[in-house]
Amino acid sequence: MPAPPSNAAKTGTILRVAVPSPLRRSFDYALPSDRHSVPAVLEPGIRIRVPFGNRELTGILLEVSNTTEVSSDKLKPAISILDQKSLIPGHLLKLWLWAARYYQHPIGDALHTLMPTGLRGKAQADIKRRKSDEVITSAAEPDHPDREGELTEEQQQACDSICAERDKFRCFLLDGVTGSGKTEIYLQVISHTLVHARQVLVLVPEISLTPQTVARFRQRFPHKTIAIMHSGLTPRQRLNAWLAAARGDADIVIGTRSAIFTPLARPGLIVIDEEHDSSFKQQDGFRYSARDLGVIRAQSESIAIVLGSATPSLESLHNALDGRYQHLRLTRRPGNARLPVTRLIDTSQQMLEDGFSPELLRSIKLHVDKGNQALIFINRRGFAPVLQCKDCGWTAECRHCDARMTLHRTPAHLRCHHCERREPVHTHCPECQGKTMLAVGIGTERSEALLQRHFPDTRVIRVDRDATARKNELDGLLTEINQGRPCIMVGTQMLAKGHHFPAVTLVAVLDADSGLFSADFRGQEFMAQLLVQVSGRAGRADTPGRTGEVLIQTRHSTHQSLQTLLNQGYHALAEQLLSERRLAGMPPYTSMAVLRAEALNDSAPIQFLSSAREQAEQLLAQMPNGHQVQISGPLPAPMEKRANRYRQQLLLRSPQRAALQMLLSVLCQQLEQTNTQRKVRWSVDVDPQDMI
Repeated sequence: MPAPPSNAAKTGTILRVAVPSPLRRSFDYALPSDRHSVPAVLEPGIRIRVPFGNRELTGILLEVSNTTEVSSDKLKPAISILDQKSLIPGHLLKLWLWAARYYQHPIGDALHTLMPTGLRGKAQADIKRRKSDEVITSAAEPDHPDREGELTEEQQQACDSICAERDKFRCFLLDGVTGSGKTEIYLQVISHTLVHARQVLVLVPEISLTPQTVARFRQRFPHKTIAIMHSGLTPRQRLNAWLAAARGDADIVIGTRSAIFTPLARPGLIVIDEEHDSSFKQQDGFRYSARDLGVIRAQSESIAIVLGSATPSLESLHNALDGRYQHLRLTRRPGNARLPVTRLIDTSQQMLEDGFSPELLRSIKLHVDKGNQALIFINRRGFAPVLQCKDCGWTAECRHCDARMTLHRTPAHLRCHHCERREPVHTHCPECQGKTMLAVGIGTERSEALLQRHFPDTRVIRVDRDATARKNELDGLLTEINQGRPCIMVGTQMLAKGHHFPAVTLVAVLDADSGLFSADFRGQEFMAQLLVQVSGRAGRADTPGRTGEVLIQTRHSTHQSLQTLLNQGYHALAEQLLSERRLAGMPPYTSMAVLRAEALNDSAPIQFLSSAREQAEQLLAQMPNGHQVQISGPLPAPMEKRANRYRQQLLLRSPQRAALQMLLSVLCQQLEQTNTQRKVRWSVDVDPQDMI
């Protein structure tokens, strides 16, 4: 842990620094030779420029000491002290260090990742407010101000419960059906927080949700300063927002995952919308969970945190059921808005036209003819997932991955969605030279083409990563949709997350079956969340005559999970899945970590992980609670070859989180010393959200 600010004499003073490197330790340095630049008080958290090998790097001061294990002839002086005072509050630095330890990531690399890009170099931090700071402000009332709405009884109870706990830590799970007015509760609780001159941090799962969230907040809080934090901004914009929050100039900070590390001068409230969303978990590098760190941060700052969702994660539901979180339920939509009527379409015996059943096409026509909008959901980009030879059955495979190449038509090419490798479209079969090549299966492009053929007079809007690749393209499409004119949207889960489309009365899911038989133990949870979330886009308007309808196409209409979800709702299925997890000894009833290894040949990862397992078992034999940890593997990853690298993994589980952490801390230090480092890439994923 960082030491308190030290006034030690500048001679003999040792600087303990976290340096951005893959090594899991800190490094000691002497004071810079230019003592005049050294501040009187060396605060943990200040940036220090240091020599590292033949490079110069910017590290973070962890503590000041009078002792070191480095011999005097090898102890190098730091180059310069970049900050007079720490830009990171002490409690946040402790949180960052705790996160690096908990997620088993090299401390210097973790701190480097969490600093804004503009502070990672040797430039001095400009903490003074400047006119060029790019935060969002308003000088006048917006054209369409958003006034506080009248709350339902359920909403009022939830709002009162949160506001009553303003000055102490409390975690609230705001569990409300889609369209139940969770955002209105956020806004009123935030208003209550701002009145007391405190700042608010709001996290959303996707960049695509940020513009609509910011627009709503600007309408409600026209005289407050709002800072935006997400990866789509320039480094200068991110730094300005970060500094505005740290100074206390920004009243509200809205951002995606990494915004959880943004310092606040006057912290008052944290809100995490769509808390179940897996994008809150970093999937590479420093693999932290913004949701879980949000709870730890709120506890350290003695403030409330609100986790909102219509489909809470099983971990959050478990915490609510055990009393660690206060569970606030919203069971209905306000006003005249009603939950949509949901029906399954059994496609097992039907002839489909590019994935569409006749019943679905009739329903789309019915809704569009009434002047409404329809949303067609298919979680697969491209025109078709398979290009196949009709004569011999050859399929286009990626040479670098255990996956097929997806056929795209605009422009025409084959692409692997795992490594982004591209190839021209084959005009004849490489195996038999046959000239009849078939596009098998459906993607968003194929669905778009079919809808344009059937509804030539209706605007068809495709929303996926390919259609929104250019800057501001997604904002333009969402603006067009929200104008309310009849249209048909077809897209991926980008359309399923948190959007409010008042004119949508029909939602159709083309294929609900992929999550039913997933190799990932979370597969059915993710399937249920996605179906409920996309279904919730229907019938949200408080307008008579705009009743929502949801049609779900499936070849397994009698599947127990689908029937439970349809007839009893998400919480009944969640209860069923929690029971299964308890019996199987899986999260949230155990702690889990995955040790992954990959290499250019298929044997190296197996050998590395076999050795890692032997070392782990030796360590467990010496631990008093070592019997609590179970190890499985090495096992091939669900996609064994990806980006030309072969992948294996070890699965570690324990009902005792402390036992698993103790093992990982020592094991990672040992693995760091192995001589296979250059041949094998390895990583640890604590509390993994997917098993791919």
